[in-house]
Amino acid sequence: MNPLRPLRTANTALSRRQMLQRCGSGAGMLGLAALLADERALAASSAIDPLAPRAPHFASKAKRVIWFFINGGPSQVDTFDYKPELAKADGKQLEGFDKFTGFFANSVGGVMKSPFQFTPRGQSGKMVSEIFPHLGEHVDKMAFIHSGHTESNNHSPALFMMNCGLPRMGYPCVGSWVTYGLGSESRNLPAFVVMSDPLNRGLPKGQASNWSAGFLPGAFQGTWLKPQGAPIDNLQRPAAMNDAQQRAQLDFLSQLNSLHREQQANEAELTARIESYELAYRMQMSAPEALAIDQEPEHVQKLYGLDQPHCKHFAKQCLTARRMVERGVRFVQIYSGGMENQRSWDGHNDIKGNHAGFAKETDQPIAGLLADLEQRGLLDETLVIWCGEFGRLPVAQKAAKPGRDHNPHCFTAWLAGGGIKGGVSHGESDEIGHKAAVDKVHVNDLHATILHQLGLNHEQLTYTYNGRRFRLTDVGGNVIHNIIA
Repeated sequence: MNPLRPLRTANTALSRRQMLQRCGSGAGMLGLAALLADERALAASSAIDPLAPRAPHFASKAKRVIWFFINGGPSQVDTFDYKPELAKADGKQLEGFDKFTGFFANSVGGVMKSPFQFTPRGQSGKMVSEIFPHLGEHVDKMAFIHSGHTESNNHSPALFMMNCGLPRMGYPCVGSWVTYGLGSESRNLPAFVVMSDPLNRGLPKGQASNWSAGFLPGAFQGTWLKPQGAPIDNLQRPAAMNDAQQRAQLDFLSQLNSLHREQQANEAELTARIESYELAYRMQMSAPEALAIDQEPEHVQKLYGLDQPHCKHFAKQCLTARRMVERGVRFVQIYSGGMENQRSWDGHNDIKGNHAGFAKETDQPIAGLLADLEQRGLLDETLVIWCGEFGRLPVAQKAAKPGRDHNPHCFTAWLAGGGIKGGVSHGESDEIGHKAAVDKVHVNDLHATILHQLGLNHEQLTYTYNGRRFRLTDVGGNVIHNIIA
């Protein structure tokens, strides 16, 4: 796919398209872009509206994504990867273990069994930790990946790897690649929305770089909804300004920007900047309604757990996510957990208390979302993902209440909806959950699969930057066909 670029200007007679672009402050070209978008003739319209909907490479099974980012690194052996051998080896030293696998080499203890009980759930009989009583009801909708592995044992690089496909900042994230490839179904809301932990526990390591567009045009970066106060700044028009005045102000600004764009033909960011003002204007009309979860019926609010103090904050975000995708938002990412350690799933100390606490916050809201999407007929076209940046070690990290250190060699993820086969597991970790052992899945493979479900060929979705064609999966990636329905 070629990079988006502004229309060329020439010193020759104007073409009809150039006349539409130049006359009337570009109003004619904006109208043409809308018509082209409706007809899916998007190569021509994308120069004016970078978020105009674009056809996928092939027929897609999913149209949108909701990703629950389990920030801090959830323990696979305490959630969904049942390992009875852990109990048998409890307290023993793991022979040949590299103490530098995790982050605290001087705190390595012996093998530690899970503090949680596992029971079979659903018709598939999937063994699920007791910390997920509600999510366990939906395992027959889920495809579990038990052989994930990544490239860093440190939060920031691992977050960048999981979000952007490389363990370094400065690259576009998954949501940006998806919206670059497909555009947005909504003309009045952001294409890509991010929600962070709402309990003053901070942003994930790397902060906004995790939802950055990197070197892609800025129109494709995530829109962060603030967890406290007004979710979006300046969503209300100034009291002293009416709609006609604001429209005149935006038209004048668009005219100035269009003149500047003619003189700066190679400045691709300018088109995105012009569209951002128009989107902001449209959002003032649409976003308040989309965010008004109190308009939902009481039984729907209870389904998500809005009546439960321990999970009300996360339930609001899950219900907001459903309202967003229902209105055409392409990609929603919700972070559970804040900066580090006990403020996230980073259970270095007291793995039992840490994971039980965060699971209690998220279990019913995520289960409620799955049920709500299904009953509304949205789950088939919405890909739901549950995944963190890495897993955790099967050995103890020494502390008054022992925890588990980082483990890049093995993590568990699950996907549901969006053409995913339910009630199945792909890959295996070794007998104690230390390393991915069978049908190993790299982060690039996970990304290739996500794009595939959206109708995008990960090898063809490219962007030329600094003389090189980049893609989300870099030079790797294989679609995991075993989990696709």
